[in-house]
Amino acid sequence: MSDFPEWLPELMYLSDYDGDWIRYLDAIYACFRQDFIDSKPVFQGRKLGLKRYPLSHGKEATFWHMISEGKNEADRLPDFRRCERIRWPKPVIEHENDTSIKVWRNQRGREERICLWLVPENYLVILADRGEYILPWTAYLVEQPHQQRKLQKEYEEYQRQKREKS
Repeated sequence: MSDFPEWLPELMYLSDYDGDWIRYLDAIYACFRQDFIDSKPVFQGRKLGLKRYPLSHGKEATFWHMISEGKNEADRLPDFRRCERIRWPKPVIEHENDTSIKVWRNQRGREERICLWLVPENYLVILADRGEYILPWTAYLVEQPHQQRKLQKEYEEYQRQKREKS
């Protein structure tokens, strides 16, 4: 892993909670709650909302998307690499102009998404643009080289199209 940007919080490990999943889950949820519920973050001047439903174990859907993986909502499994980085999404969003972050927009189905890729850490935050507000959607490590190449290509294409419009 590279040197962390100074603004990037330390990781939170399950081992810091003696392997106690319930205590760990409570701790990472408290961080998520502080960053996205108790505070009122903004992105490019627009407030960030949350995808609250479906609630699971009293926790919002966005939280589960940031700490777990799987296509079926009911069967998502915790991803400890995501859990460890639960304190990263908000700072990445807040530091979108940092040179270590590549930002671009893309289409996923009928929805416009905003990608924030913290390249040195291969960490991707996805936001959903809902017009008047932005939803944090998910965040995860991009570990596979083919996925990294795909993101780089997507970013370059976005930049090319942006230049052509100017």
